[in-house]
Amino acid sequence: MSGRPNRDDMDSSGAGIGLFPLHRSKTIHLVRHAQGFHNVAGEKDHDAYLSYDYLDATLTPLGWEQVDNLRKYVRETGLFKKIELVITSPLRRTMQTAAGAFGGGEYVNGIDVPPLMVENAGNSGRPAISSLNCPPFLANELCREQMIETDEDTLWREDVRETTEDVAARGLKFMTWLLTRKEKEIVVVSHSSFLFNTLNQFGNDCHPLVKSEFSTHFANCELRSVVIVDRGMIGLGSDPSATNFLGKIPSGAALPCDKASKN
Repeated sequence: MSGRPNRDDMDSSGAGIGLFPLHRSKTIHLVRHAQGFHNVAGEKDHDAYLSYDYLDATLTPLGWEQVDNLRKYVRETGLFKKIELVITSPLRRTMQTAAGAFGGGEYVNGIDVPPLMVENAGNSGRPAISSLNCPPFLANELCREQMIETDEDTLWREDVRETTEDVAARGLKFMTWLLTRKEKEIVVVSHSSFLFNTLNQFGNDCHPLVKSEFSTHFANCELRSVVIVDRGMIGLGSDPSATNFLGKIPSGAALPCDKASKN
């Protein structure tokens, strides 16, 4: 019995396959922050995640080890050279992860350029990180953790937390914003809840195994790469294709030799 598929059994409609113009897509490298002190407390008591004391938690020593491993990985694989922009949640644990993994080398005093991260940021005991020889960085509120503050963001209420539906809607707004950016390869450093609820909206037309590759919860400092596609002309003002060739002879160009010899 042959293991080759029967042509009659194959779906010729293209189901299961997606095809889109290359210049309408972007590669997004999604990263969850490394282990923070809130994660350690939350493993002992889940209610600690709601505590004001851990709202802007910093990285643990183990978290910094995870960052160092990610930094080494993105450089050894060549991924670092492809990144055009790093976007991070404005909380300290994500900014520390972003700067540590994707920032420049150790900052040297006397250089007329501010560091990306100052020495001992968040009592980390880490040296300052240079903003040279690395992609530009941008903090964005849209990709921050599931919010606990009120809409006015002025009053702390422990019993008020952004719903998962609200997080998903914010995530979709963030992904739409990414499509308007000119950069083609972007790193996003965010949080477990935001990443899970955002990605879980996609892939419902895929095989369950394909969907599970990106819509499950992230481990600390895990990186997953996905492609987003502009199917609705969201980035209409973006740059045209850098690879498409129209096949036209430029105006005023010399005729091919065989035609020129007949004139």
